[in-house]
Amino acid sequence: MNFITPAFAQTAAGASGGADILMQLAPFGIILIIMYFLILRPQQQRAKAQQDMITNIRRGDTVVTNGGLIGKVTKTIDDSEIEIEIAPNVRVRQSRVAIADVRAKGEPVKDNA
Repeated sequence: MNFITPAFAQTAAGASGGADILMQLAPFGIILIIMYFLILRPQQQRAKAQQDMITNIRRGDTVVTNGGLIGKVTKTIDDSEIEIEIAPNVRVRQSRVAIADVRAKGEPVKDNA
Protein backbone atom coordinates (compact mmCIF):
# COMPACT_ATOMS: atom_id res chain seq x y z
CA MET A 1 0.00 0.00 0.00
CA ASN A 2 1.18 3.38 -1.02
CA PHE A 3 0.17 6.23 1.20
CA ILE A 4 1.72 8.91 -1.04
CA THR A 5 0.68 9.10 -4.64
CA PRO A 6 3.27 10.08 -7.29
CA ALA A 7 1.27 13.24 -8.14
CA PHE A 8 1.40 14.42 -4.52
CA ALA A 9 5.16 13.76 -4.31
CA GLN A 10 5.81 15.85 -7.43
CA THR A 11 3.77 18.78 -6.13
CA ALA A 12 5.65 18.86 -2.85
CA ALA A 13 9.01 18.96 -4.65
CA GLY A 14 7.77 21.70 -7.01
CA ALA A 15 6.49 23.89 -4.18
CA SER A 16 9.94 24.22 -2.62
CA GLY A 17 11.52 25.08 -6.00
CA GLY A 18 11.08 28.82 -5.43
CA ALA A 19 13.06 28.69 -2.21
CA ASP A 20 15.81 26.69 -3.94
CA ILE A 21 16.19 29.33 -6.65
CA LEU A 22 16.36 32.05 -4.01
CA MET A 23 19.09 30.19 -2.14
CA GLN A 24 21.05 29.74 -5.37
CA LEU A 25 20.83 33.44 -6.30
CA ALA A 26 21.58 34.78 -2.79
CA PRO A 27 25.41 34.52 -3.15
CA PHE A 28 25.30 36.58 -6.36
CA GLY A 29 23.31 39.29 -4.61
CA ILE A 30 25.75 39.33 -1.71
CA ILE A 31 28.68 39.61 -4.14
CA LEU A 32 27.02 42.56 -5.89
CA ILE A 33 26.49 44.35 -2.57
CA ILE A 34 30.13 43.77 -1.58
CA MET A 35 31.33 45.05 -4.98
CA TYR A 36 29.27 48.21 -4.53
CA PHE A 37 30.76 49.02 -1.12
CA LEU A 38 34.35 48.02 -1.96
CA ILE A 39 34.68 49.29 -5.54
CA LEU A 40 31.92 51.56 -6.85
CA ARG A 41 31.21 53.73 -3.81
CA PRO A 42 34.87 54.65 -3.06
CA GLN A 43 35.41 55.41 -6.76
CA GLN A 44 32.44 57.79 -6.75
CA GLN A 45 33.74 59.50 -3.61
CA ARG A 46 37.23 59.97 -5.15
CA ALA A 47 35.70 61.44 -8.31
CA LYS A 48 33.62 63.88 -6.25
CA ALA A 49 36.67 64.92 -4.20
CA GLN A 50 38.69 65.47 -7.40
CA GLN A 51 35.88 67.58 -8.88
CA ASP A 52 35.64 69.67 -5.71
CA MET A 53 39.42 70.20 -5.73
CA ILE A 54 39.36 71.34 -9.37
CA THR A 55 36.50 73.78 -8.88
CA ASN A 56 38.14 75.32 -5.79
CA ILE A 57 41.45 76.20 -7.48
CA ARG A 58 42.29 79.89 -7.04
CA ARG A 59 45.15 82.30 -7.64
CA GLY A 60 48.28 81.45 -5.66
CA ASP A 61 47.70 77.68 -5.48
CA THR A 62 50.56 75.36 -6.43
CA VAL A 63 49.24 72.70 -8.78
CA VAL A 64 50.55 69.56 -10.46
CA THR A 65 49.27 68.77 -13.95
CA ASN A 66 48.64 65.31 -15.35
CA GLY A 67 51.76 65.81 -17.48
CA GLY A 68 53.88 66.35 -14.37
CA LEU A 69 54.35 70.13 -14.59
CA ILE A 70 54.34 71.96 -11.27
CA GLY A 71 53.34 75.59 -11.30
CA LYS A 72 51.65 78.39 -9.46
CA VAL A 73 48.22 79.60 -10.53
CA THR A 74 48.46 83.22 -11.65
CA LYS A 75 44.96 83.69 -13.06
CA THR A 76 41.69 81.81 -13.41
CA ILE A 77 40.53 82.45 -16.95
CA ASP A 78 37.10 80.81 -16.75
CA ASP A 79 35.42 77.68 -15.42
CA SER A 80 37.43 75.42 -17.71
CA GLU A 81 40.88 77.06 -17.89
CA ILE A 82 43.54 78.52 -15.62
CA GLU A 83 46.86 80.20 -16.23
CA ILE A 84 49.87 78.78 -14.38
CA GLU A 85 53.43 80.02 -14.09
CA ILE A 86 55.86 77.11 -14.51
CA ALA A 87 59.05 79.23 -14.46
CA PRO A 88 59.79 82.92 -13.91
CA ASN A 89 57.92 84.85 -16.63
CA VAL A 90 56.75 81.60 -18.31
CA ARG A 91 52.98 81.28 -18.14
CA VAL A 92 50.83 78.63 -19.80
CA ARG A 93 47.09 78.12 -20.10
CA GLN A 94 45.96 74.82 -18.65
CA SER A 95 42.64 73.03 -18.70
CA ARG A 96 41.24 72.50 -15.21
CA VAL A 97 40.43 68.84 -15.89
CA ALA A 98 44.15 68.21 -16.54
CA ILE A 99 45.07 69.15 -12.96
CA ALA A 100 46.13 66.09 -10.96
CA ASP A 101 46.77 67.65 -7.55
CA VAL A 102 46.76 70.90 -5.60
CA ARG A 103 49.85 70.88 -3.40
CA ALA A 104 49.71 74.20 -1.58
CA LYS A 105 46.74 76.44 -1.19
CA GLY A 106 47.31 80.13 -1.82
CA GLU A 107 46.16 82.99 0.36
CA PRO A 108 42.47 83.86 0.18
CA VAL A 109 41.46 86.85 -1.90
CA LYS A 110 41.37 90.00 0.23
CA ASP A 111 38.02 91.74 0.67
CA ASN A 112 37.64 95.26 -0.73
CA ALA A 113 36.23 96.71 2.47
